[in-house]
Amino acid sequence: MTSSAKDPAEQPAVLLRGGSVYNPAEPYATAMLTVGDTVAWIGSEDGADLHADSAETVIDLNGALVTPAFTDSHVHATSTGLALTGLDLSGATSGTDLLDRVAAYARTLPGDAVVLGTGWDETEWADAIPPSAAELDRAAGGRQVYLSRVDVHSAAVSTALLSAVPEAGAAVGFRGSGLVAQEAHHLLRSAAFSRITPAQRTDAQRAARRRAAELGIGALHECGGPQISGEADFTGLLELAAAEVGPYVFGYWGELTDPIKAHELGGVGAGGDLFIDGAIGSRTAALRDPYTDAVETGDPAHGGVNYLDVEQIGAFVAACAEVGVQPGFHVIGDYAMDLLVGGLDLAADAVGHGRVRALSVRAEHAEMADHKVIEKLAGHGVVVSAQPGFDAAWGGPEGMYARRLGIERAEAMNPFAAYGAAGVVLAFGSDSPVTPLGPWEAVRAAAFHRTRSSRITVRAAFAAHTRGGWRALRPGAPGVPGDEQGVLAPGAAATYAVWQAGDLVVQTPDSRVAAWSTDERAGVPGLPDLTPGEPTPRCLRTAVRGRVAHDRLAG
Repeated sequence: MTSSAKDPAEQPAVLLRGGSVYNPAEPYATAMLTVGDTVAWIGSEDGADLHADSAETVIDLNGALVTPAFTDSHVHATSTGLALTGLDLSGATSGTDLLDRVAAYARTLPGDAVVLGTGWDETEWADAIPPSAAELDRAAGGRQVYLSRVDVHSAAVSTALLSAVPEAGAAVGFRGSGLVAQEAHHLLRSAAFSRITPAQRTDAQRAARRRAAELGIGALHECGGPQISGEADFTGLLELAAAEVGPYVFGYWGELTDPIKAHELGGVGAGGDLFIDGAIGSRTAALRDPYTDAVETGDPAHGGVNYLDVEQIGAFVAACAEVGVQPGFHVIGDYAMDLLVGGLDLAADAVGHGRVRALSVRAEHAEMADHKVIEKLAGHGVVVSAQPGFDAAWGGPEGMYARRLGIERAEAMNPFAAYGAAGVVLAFGSDSPVTPLGPWEAVRAAAFHRTRSSRITVRAAFAAHTRGGWRALRPGAPGVPGDEQGVLAPGAAATYAVWQAGDLVVQTPDSRVAAWSTDERAGVPGLPDLTPGEPTPRCLRTAVRGRVAHDRLAG
């Protein structure tokens, strides 16, 4: 589904001039004219003088940069909005601090309200011990409490919530003391989120779209499913996006069922969070070898879990090929990657290699892929929807990945350069609220990956977060406009962002920065300097098909 479209004839002609316009054809362009929902012209100040009389609105950019709007290829809008407007635990520094935050938040709620929170990460705490159900009972005054871990693959819950879902105590993943994962987590998450009223849900979704627009994001890929948000949440978000100005929302429905259901619900594909495995932080990502820290602690979940096998994956991809619906899978661990490529091989044997390639199968996250797996993904035409913020948050020799997996495996994660070299299409996103919405931060994280050999150029990372998001959408899917390609050019949709940024530079993977060349033969457009420590560009305007979703520019 898309954002609502006003009649282009009713939208004014707008001339933006006096800045820089990032586009493939005119690397030194300073102005852009949009008419209705379309880019009509891009060029120099001399050309802007000629177009000024035909524009109803003329805006002096004062040196600002105009780029295609970003696309976030993996989000959870309602959870993002709840974190923005409610209990965000990402800053909790200890179990005690978390409990204090829960208590303060609970005091603002009615006595029968459920306490929903997200974002805690015990790996950075001194004791690394999540709160128990009894501690949450005391902090929340006996209320039902659901607090998802930062990766949203496990949670801490209160006794009141456990009592409301007695079957969770016997489900796989019930770890006692209020910590749950796997099936127990899915049951309790569904129960907690069922308490959200339609009005609360809509408010959260509006907050997420508003925040995205403020950050220059013009399109979101919502990854829903029965274990993530439920059908009412999914369809409600798509209806909201169709009715109100703001970023596009394209829905992926992750359920192992008839793939046509995704289209029936208004989505563009059958995937997103169709789980092959879990997450590394919760030790549920499926690995070939044991978790390093789990060997030391005797954790029975040392190898993680897989929710689908090769035969199920292959059958689902083949079913998608039969009805022309794009499939996708949540896949993180190296064993889970093996399962994915095995399933793709089975599907190719069943329906033909060309038909599988034509699906543009999506691999969400795809963090632990070696060269053999990457070659397989490229051969099957897989699109990797990745989150550079994961490496920024948990990579490096002292990060959570190294603690869970050991340094050697951790350093090989999120191999963006290897994907690019193999010809795999990369689309970047946040998995918000797992990591926050922040497209420039993601571009920086990819360009300054903690493993040098996995770095890509700023331009390549920017392309993955703009063009890549549109390439990840299967052409011809319901609701996917053909004139949106994540680039600014005459005839393209007027979906753009305006940025207050410093000097424009060309930045290479080894961190060298060159001033934007004045040699016209170079023809290389520049982007803001994203060297760590440099300020992040500030969004001044976001427009989606010419309709302004966020504005700090004066006309």
